[in-house]
Amino acid sequence: MQSVKEKASNVAASAKSGVEKTKAVVQEKAERMTTRDPLKKEMATDKKEDRKAAAELEKREAKEHNAAAGHGVQHPHVGGGTGTGSTF
Repeated sequence: MQSVKEKASNVAASAKSGVEKTKAVVQEKAERMTTRDPLKKEMATDKKEDRKAAAELEKREAKEHNAAAGHGVQHPHVGGGTGTGSTF
């Protein structure tokens, strides 16, 4: 089960990814409108696709990081200890 903090972090990562994807689309449209050169229009589309893929990758990495961080919090006894030297 995901912790509330992990869920909130995942929602934030998804929102950030959505914003970045939207920015990429808007920038592509602006670049396509300002040029008549078909090559530059194609380059703008390629750039948009690259930015969208990068945003999706960042979102997935953030979710994996959140899951790993949450996993460590759920099992504090793994690989840890109190540092006092007593084993109880």
